[in-house]
Amino acid sequence: MKRTIRTTALTVGALIAALGLGAGPAEADATAPRVDLRVLVVSDGGPATDAIAAELDTAGTPYTKVDLTRSDRPTIDAGFLADTVDGRPRARFQAVVLPNDNPFAAGSAEMTALAAYEQTYAIPQVDAYTYARPQAGLQVPTSGGYSGSIDGVQAQVTAAGRGGAFGYLDGPVPFEDNSPSVGESYAYLSTPAAGADFTPYVQAPIPGTTRQGSLVGEYRHDGRRELVVTFVYNQYQQQFRLLARGIVEWMTGGVHLGASRNYFAVHVDDVFAADDRWDTRLNCTPGDVDCTGGAGTPSPIRMTPADVDHATAWQNSRHFTFDMVYNGAGSVDQREDNDGVDQLADRLITDRNQFRWVNHTYTHAFLGCEQNVTVVPWTCTTNADGSTKWVSRTAIDNEILTNRVWGQVAGLPLDNTELVTGEHSGLRILPQQPADNPNLALALTDNNVTWLASDNSRDPQQRQVGPATTVARYPMNVFYNAGRTAEQVDEYNWLYTGRAQGGSGICEDNPATTTCLSAPLDTGTGYTGYIVPLETRIALGHVLSNDPKPHFIHQSNLAEDRIAYPVLDGVLDGYDALFADSTPVVDLRMKDIGVELQRRAAWKTAVQAGQVTAYRIGGTVTVQGPNGTAVPATLPAGTTRGTTAFGTAYAGTLSGWTTSAGSALTFTLPSSAAAPAATAGTTAAATAPTPHTRVPAGVTEQVPYTPES
Repeated sequence: MKRTIRTTALTVGALIAALGLGAGPAEADATAPRVDLRVLVVSDGGPATDAIAAELDTAGTPYTKVDLTRSDRPTIDAGFLADTVDGRPRARFQAVVLPNDNPFAAGSAEMTALAAYEQTYAIPQVDAYTYARPQAGLQVPTSGGYSGSIDGVQAQVTAAGRGGAFGYLDGPVPFEDNSPSVGESYAYLSTPAAGADFTPYVQAPIPGTTRQGSLVGEYRHDGRRELVVTFVYNQYQQQFRLLARGIVEWMTGGVHLGASRNYFAVHVDDVFAADDRWDTRLNCTPGDVDCTGGAGTPSPIRMTPADVDHATAWQNSRHFTFDMVYNGAGSVDQREDNDGVDQLADRLITDRNQFRWVNHTYTHAFLGCEQNVTVVPWTCTTNADGSTKWVSRTAIDNEILTNRVWGQVAGLPLDNTELVTGEHSGLRILPQQPADNPNLALALTDNNVTWLASDNSRDPQQRQVGPATTVARYPMNVFYNAGRTAEQVDEYNWLYTGRAQGGSGICEDNPATTTCLSAPLDTGTGYTGYIVPLETRIALGHVLSNDPKPHFIHQSNLAEDRIAYPVLDGVLDGYDALFADSTPVVDLRMKDIGVELQRRAAWKTAVQAGQVTAYRIGGTVTVQGPNGTAVPATLPAGTTRGTTAFGTAYAGTLSGWTTSAGSALTFTLPSSAAAPAATAGTTAAATAPTPHTRVPAGVTEQVPYTPES
């Protein structure tokens, strides 16, 4: 049975006096306090607090960071934590994140001030990574618990967790084990201390027993609430990514600025065209620039009508939509070579409304510099004066416009503001072409293109190119020149093994390459046994990181052995096993992804410039931001703005963007989301600092997503 701690009720005025704040006008004592929508993150430089700060950053939730390792840091005292605004007591932070349950020296005045502040304003505290001990509501691990690695362990969200802040999860919380030679997770598994009011939210089996030990739980004591986390993590690890949303929702009570979704979009490039095939003997691609001197015989890979039927059936079964990134000349050439017949195009055009469509230029021409392909790697051709010879504005115009017209005649549902150039060409490509083709921006203006794809591995930051804003895409390591698994594995071996093993030596020349192999993969089992799990983990990591950027593959990967599907199924099956139905994957088209990224950048700039004010008074949330800046917020179901319902449902809350017109935005919370009442009692003396906690190397330095044999 939970133990209820009785406290002596104090008035807000008395508590403010106890904190050393000015009492203010008498009438203010009877009003609800103002609580600013900002989180205080107190960091000791460890990975756990940094992970939570990164989560707040990505979502757009304002926070103030105090670095305990800096001698010039502010002192955390009553005046730092609270004050009075317009006669109303103000709590400057809606939640507190500490590196552990007490990171200060014994008898610390700062910990005493924090405890009093949390009691006064009902402010929750997150212990980002702490030792299990009675001061945190748990028994010490030596009393029937466990201290050690939990690599590869599958934890579970409890019924209490699913009924609260972690309700967006189905239950399982698997811990990564990417390398058997590197410690990646460390935890203190323990049960609640005798008499403690402690509720586990996430737990795992205690080795050698039939009991479960808490990994994440809530400890209520002395009028305070703490979320006690007893495992260490970094911002990239899957276990943190799964729990990060719940940690934020718990500490904010589901009322905060910022919003997050789990996104996954897949672009299929070169549709209607054919892709050249990897030659397993020559270790290059005949017909492409990596085979010099016309070596080899091209053997194109092109989808069939049966592949289209498979794609539409797959989409329907997965409730997912591909973005078909098309080259119209591929169909024109096919009809010229086959007496006017192109069964693939006929089927795709018949099923055109099953997909989204994006202009990929007419012939997939390279639109940067004019290439000299007589050498590998290619170089830019130069003029007599040594300047770069660029593909002309007219040539780029023709590629964009001709393909657009071809698609319009075919009835494809296009958005003409979107463009993916062949190989993302026209944009800078290091080292050969360090600058954009200056004619690209002019051609984009000519054709009213405002969203332009870039390659995230080369050009990840959103930027302007003339009138267009880039949308970076993640390349999947499922190769464009492979339609069969054996070809994919052979090329993978060539790229990622050393020269002594018959490989390219790229890993010897660039040791930072993370996909290097210690030995060649078996061509029969290497794809499903190694490449698919690896690519699945990488893509799922993006999905779980509130990252809307799309991934891209090629039409060849939907043909022949259809090698893309095992990876895509791995991502979606893995996701479905982890998340509740209230938290679906969000699949946006390129323009909408661009808008999301653009809004985030503008919001981040406004927050960092101190141009945003947001607070809660009782059941009302007020946000003031710069004119024209869209404001992201996450609020409880039933929230309204005036008479209009706010946001869209996701993960058990409402969230969305509201554009500010320069005046204050006001949101009314439902009565079920009443502000937590201050339940203060006599402020407990600050306990002794937490014992030293262990942090394995796999947390201080991220272990690459590379399975080892």
